Amino acid sequence: HVQLVESGGGLVQPGGSLRLSCAASGYTRSAYCMGWFRQAPGKEREGVAAITPGGSGTYYADSVKGRFTISQDSAKKTLYLQMNSLKPEDTAMYYCAAELRYCTLRPNYWGQGTQVTVS
Repeated sequence: HVQLVESGGGLVQPGGSLRLSCAASGYTRSAYCMGWFRQAPGKEREGVAAITPGGSGTYYADSVKGRFTISQDSAKKTLYLQMNSLKPEDTAMYYCAAELRYCTLRPNYWGQGTQVTVS
């Protein structure tokens, strides 16, 4: 049973930085695409960044390219999202997610979310 637990959200001023973490358990990392999604009030959930099962490829939404970086520590089974130059429009609940085998932005597992507020 895959479990994902996010942490690291909070309140930050525009232009600031935050690093989100996602502790994963109950799965084989090499079999899953790992990603970050976000959902702002009144908006649909959107994929922000993803990293392929082998870790060699990454995906970023256009809105975060050049500002956000996804990475992983395989030994710790932890996924990270480094967020720099934050904007008010980045305010959302951020979710860690795992998708078996492929990165199609349709995860099989979700974390509970961590709130990021830029104000």
